[in-house]
This record gives sequence, C-alpha cells and structure tokens, in this order.
Amino acid sequence: MERARRLANRAILRRLVNESKQSHNQARNESSLLNSSSPVPYTPSRYVSSLSSFGSRSPRSGLLPGTKNTVSHNVSAGYYGIGSQIRSISVESLKPSDTFPRRHNSATPEEQTKMAELCGFETLDSLIDSTVPKSIRLDSMKFSKFDGGLTENQMTEHMKYLASKNKVFKSYIGMGYYNTHVPPVILRNIMENPAWYTQYTPYQAEISQGRLESLLNYQTMITDLTGLPMSNASLLDEGTAAAEAMAMCNNILKGKKKTFIIANNCHPQTIDICKTRAGGFDLEVVTADLKDIDYKSGDVCGVLVQYPGTEGEVLDYGEFYKECSCSWS
Repeated sequence: MERARRLANRAILRRLVNESKQSHNQARNESSLLNSSSPVPYTPSRYVSSLSSFGSRSPRSGLLPGTKNTVSHNVSAGYYGIGSQIRSISVESLKPSDTFPRRHNSATPEEQTKMAELCGFETLDSLIDSTVPKSIRLDSMKFSKFDGGLTENQMTEHMKYLASKNKVFKSYIGMGYYNTHVPPVILRNIMENPAWYTQYTPYQAEISQGRLESLLNYQTMITDLTGLPMSNASLLDEGTAAAEAMAMCNNILKGKKKTFIIANNCHPQTIDICKTRAGGFDLEVVTADLKDIDYKSGDVCGVLVQYPGTEGEVLDYGEFYKECSCSWS
C-alpha cells in the first residue's frame, strides 16, 4: 500500500511538472501578441487543488511583452500577467499524512522551534527557561549504569537480579487483599494470553482488546453450568460488584422496598461503597449480624453476605438461605 501510494504521488508530480512546462512555453509564444493589460490564464490542475494546499504566495509581478516568464522548479499555478499571483506547493505536501511516525512520534526539532516561535520564543529551551522554575529542574540527568544501553536479554537478567533482592513474607493484610488460586487452564489461556497486553488501544479498550468477547464467553459458560437464565459479568472490584448487586435488587422490585441489609462480616470497603451507591437510589443500608436480621420485615429488597468473611471465617449459610426464602420469596 505504501509503495503504491509513492508511485501514485510520483506520477502526479511528474504530470504537474509537465503541465507547468507546457504552460510556460505557451505563455512565452503568446507573450508577443498580448499587451500589458491582457493576462494569460493558466488553470491549475485538479490534482493540485485536491491533494495539497498551496504554500507561500509570491509577490505580484507584471508581465511585459517580450519578457520571459520565470517558472519555479516547484509546481506552480495561477495567472501569468499583470497583477498575477503564483502559488507553489512543495513535495512534502504530497506525502501521506497518516503514517505511523507522523501520528505517534514526537515533533521534530524544526517543528519544536516553530511552536516556540509561535509562543514568542526563539527556541524550546528559552520557552522552558521562562516557564519552569529553576528550583525544580535538574542541570543534568546522569544514568551512568545505562549510558551504553542494554539488550533485551541483558535487561531481563538485570530485572531478575533486582527482583531476587526482594524478601518474600507472609501477607496478613486480609480484607480481600490476599493471593488466590487460579486453575492452570485459566492461567495459561486467559491470564497469560498475549492478546491482553500486546494490543495498542488508547481508546475503546473493551472492543479492541476483546474484553466484550471474553465477558460473553464467560457468561455463556456460567449459564451452561448453572442452568440459570442470567449470569453475572466481570466488574472492576468486589465493592463495585456488591453495589451493582444492590442496585439490581432495587430494580427488580421497582424501588418499592427501601432497605438493604449487609452482614457485618463483609469487607469495610464493600460496605462503604454500597452506602455511597445507595444514596442515589434513596435506599437505607443496614449493617447487622446475621443473627439479628429481622426476617419478618417487609421493607427489605436484598441481603448481602460474604464467604469467607472479612476475617477469614467460614460460615454455613444454609439456615440463612431458608429464612430468606420463606420470608421474602
């Protein structure tokens, strides 16, 4: 595609040059028949008007009988005669503007100088000197260990060496911050799938990275395994998922019941997120122990429990499920 585009640009440029030469010869042959008030029109090629913008304008000049026209080597178009105006385009304007370097690489030194001049400075350094305080600038950046650069293998070995200095201890943070066991088949085909981290997607990551497709595959698998008519989908974190579940309970009952109960053994961050989200639905969030829940209340739209608890306790929710089914079914 790039080679075809270059060939097309060369053919267009060759045709423009030939047309300018022909118009130059024609104007020189007819110049003896014209007086100073009769300009010879030259219609620019449609390629000039459609593919590029005109560059700088040359000063107006008169054409006297018997004088020679001077045509620039650049492609020119306009009227030759008194009050004429010659417009030129450069070869740069015919080059494709949607190439990868132009879209992703930084500005060239020449472009940086032009931008600085537009702001009233001679160079980019003078612009920085007048805007960035000297107290926060470094006179020189020294990275003695990396001056020569490293190959990919050398960098990998260096990172392994730095990682080997870490001391691994048991983590007792809890409250949702702990390691999990991922089955090898999921780890290899999903977590380690290169498609997740090799895509260049500054926008619309859900589409470009295949996130929507993976969610659809997950939901299809869950509905096949459980036989249920609907399935959950991945959310950003546990607290957000709990808040969405609370919103779903409210929507199913069309907002008729305004109390949502959360077991006090849930993570504190989960409880806080649900309380924040409940304000938008005018819901009352009640935090209570499972033993103290009033199952006879008729104003409860849902109950949130957690397994295991925030302190790692393992509870049997069999009786809780029976009470909920009998009271709020």
